[in-house]
Amino acid sequence: MKVEGLAEGRAGGTSCPGPASQCCISRLLSVVESELQAGREKGDPTEKQLKVTLEEAELWRKFKEVTNEMIVTKSGRRMFPVLKVSVSGLDPNAMYSFLLDFQPADSHRWKYVNGEWVTAGKPEPAGNGCVYIHPDSPNFGAHWMKAPVSFSKVKLTNKLNGGGQIMLNSLHKYEPQLHIVRVGGSHRMVTNVSFSDTQFIAVTAYQNEEITALKIKYNPFAKAFLDAKERNHPNSPLESPFDSHMGIQHCGWFLSNPDSLCSGGGPGFPYSGGLPLAPPHGYKHYPPRPAPYPPSYLSHRTHTSGETHRHLSISLSSKSFFNFS
Repeated sequence: MKVEGLAEGRAGGTSCPGPASQCCISRLLSVVESELQAGREKGDPTEKQLKVTLEEAELWRKFKEVTNEMIVTKSGRRMFPVLKVSVSGLDPNAMYSFLLDFQPADSHRWKYVNGEWVTAGKPEPAGNGCVYIHPDSPNFGAHWMKAPVSFSKVKLTNKLNGGGQIMLNSLHKYEPQLHIVRVGGSHRMVTNVSFSDTQFIAVTAYQNEEITALKIKYNPFAKAFLDAKERNHPNSPLESPFDSHMGIQHCGWFLSNPDSLCSGGGPGFPYSGGLPLAPPHGYKHYPPRPAPYPPSYLSHRTHTSGETHRHLSISLSSKSFFNFS
């Protein structure tokens, strides 16, 4: 009895009684119909008018003019610009899957020398051909045609780690290739499409400063990162963190104005050349050198400040002055 009651409760909770049920179904079907209508208007059941157009082609051309670069990392990095295409001429009621792979654009390995890319010998053997399946696959032709198809979730890697990532060899040039496959019944390849403007060289770090500037200018995520960096570091990024210090410690001396003290040729300066200052970080502490001042100056300073030093020594010897425990 308890089992029957539970079954009846579940059935009653998942369906609408009578006319209400028909109302729910009609509403859901109307939503699906309106969703697909925009794509259906671009359809062609014969697929003879099939057309695939690259979105943001002008942006891709800007990057190609300076030889586009895409970062590859062990964990995978997304592409920018993002590959987007508009499709028309599919059968609106047929099912299709969209796949993406990356073909070598030439038979060279590349290197960046003196501000330009030059060939650097034969390419490395091609790895396992990784294919990215668009997450909306499979779907109706009307779905693919209703709005541009974006491959924004593609990640490029230089390690074979699975997870749907595309493994590429660094310093090799590639061209993305789109495959449209009709599924259901017998699968059939409908078309293969590629665009030369989308070619790029895979790198582990950007080589050309112009590419870096374009990425920052047009990538909204890079802009947000740059703005946050400027808020956290209002000083110029080229400014050394030691520029704001009063001086640097070197050879046992604290030099409040290294330029004036270490420039040779001044009157009374005992060295023929400047003192060799080490970089601020990583320096070694050496015993103090003799003070670069005349003995008469040191004698005068000792005489006038002797009383002050005596009082300071008395204060330092008192533990209660510093509240030592």
